[in-house]
Amino acid sequence: MRKIPTLFLRDPDDMRRVTSDVHPDCQWVLDGEGTATRKYDGTCVMYDGERWWARREVKPGRATPAGYQPVMTDEVTGKTVGWEPVEQSSFATFHAEALDAIVDADQFGGPQLGATYELVGPKVNGNPEQVAGHQLIRHGFCTSGDDDELEKAPLDHDGLRAWLLAHPDWEGVVWHHPDGRMAKLKRRDFPL
Repeated sequence: MRKIPTLFLRDPDDMRRVTSDVHPDCQWVLDGEGTATRKYDGTCVMYDGERWWARREVKPGRATPAGYQPVMTDEVTGKTVGWEPVEQSSFATFHAEALDAIVDADQFGGPQLGATYELVGPKVNGNPEQVAGHQLIRHGFCTSGDDDELEKAPLDHDGLRAWLLAHPDWEGVVWHHPDGRMAKLKRRDFPL
């Protein structure tokens, strides 16, 4: 789990926003080389074939939780991103409930080794996805209806801004390149 670059460069005067300049590592998106998927607003978890892990950021100077597996440290913020055993995370109870509601389980026959999922539900981040129960949605998997909308996603700054702002119930989009690269863009990256 590496940090996914944002499609457009951040505004140095307001790092919450993006400019119209393409991130040099993400030009492939505007060249039409990737597949767009919906970015869900929850918390990231991973199944390694034996156990579940929850994504965890650790701020500089803070102790890491027991069993923590660091992945990378952000050079700008100093935060370390990694995995902690899900059973000790603050989302343990909701994750346990979601194991009976894995979106894509019918297609793949259950959780996939090394796959990451977004845990969403009534007790996760204020339930921006407005789902009735806790669920695990596999990253890169589109639910029915999303495919048609994602195919309409424009590939330019102004078009993407208008398109994302027209989808107030979506957190954003993640593009997947066939070689494994990814890029993201959130609706909140644009000023209203």
